Amino acid sequence: MQIVTDHGADICAEQRDELNIHYVPLTITIGGRMYRGGVDISVEEFYELLARTGEMPSTSQPSPGDFAELYRNLARTDPDILSVHISSGLSGTVNTARMGASMVPEASVTVYDTKTLSGAQGWHVEAAARAARAGWSADRAVAMLQQITAATDTLFTLSTLKYLIYGGRISHLKGLVASILNIKPIIGVEKAGGTYVTRGQTRTLDRAIDAIASAVASIYPANTAMRMQVLHGLCPEGAARLRAGLDRIFQCRWLPVGPIAPVLGAHTGPGLVGVVFAPESQFPQF
Repeated sequence: MQIVTDHGADICAEQRDELNIHYVPLTITIGGRMYRGGVDISVEEFYELLARTGEMPSTSQPSPGDFAELYRNLARTDPDILSVHISSGLSGTVNTARMGASMVPEASVTVYDTKTLSGAQGWHVEAAARAARAGWSADRAVAMLQQITAATDTLFTLSTLKYLIYGGRISHLKGLVASILNIKPIIGVEKAGGTYVTRGQTRTLDRAIDAIASAVASIYPANTAMRMQVLHGLCPEGAARLRAGLDRIFQCRWLPVGPIAPVLGAHTGPGLVGVVFAPESQFPQF
């Protein structure tokens, strides 16, 4: 079985180590040029370009033909493919993956909608790749991914809402009011549709970061053994603050802190700080 994903997944080098993962890139347009996220432009280059141009970037999903080409190439060595993607509530990538799969009858493609993104999507992809390496069937791997979807949550905050508003990821009216009031929202990803939901709001970024730790503590008791990963958009100080706050509450097994992918940063801008979390007891072990 072979694993395919998109660059909406944040997977650090330590997670990718010795795993065979194939990517269909999402693209970013900024400064009059198109870049393939994770291929043509680094995180540092993206934020430098964002600051220098002052433009609102746009992103586009892969075409069915992009998926079909990759599936066709992979099927030459192994027709069993598990394709694990960013939430259908935030992107049309899942649908184009299914369309691409229908164009390649020689491949047996299972498309899985993670109903999430970023590090949480990366956790799904990493687990799928480990299952593939262990020789699991697609059905067994999907059952495991469903367990991860149920156990894993994401919370994040932003220094500005203008990028989410521009990209249509939140209500323009609500976003406009929040921007005027300089509110820093705490945003989660609900599991039914995989869309953004507001979990709270504060007046400053530091308070929002602290509120994220408190929100996790409202779900799980103190000292619970947790699997956690903090990610950020050009905000390492905020990431460090969030990690320290969570360490004071839980017994954390940390994955490396890292930046979010440029294709996600295009919709959030600089200043994002967030955490992916799940209780260790509910997360599959290999």
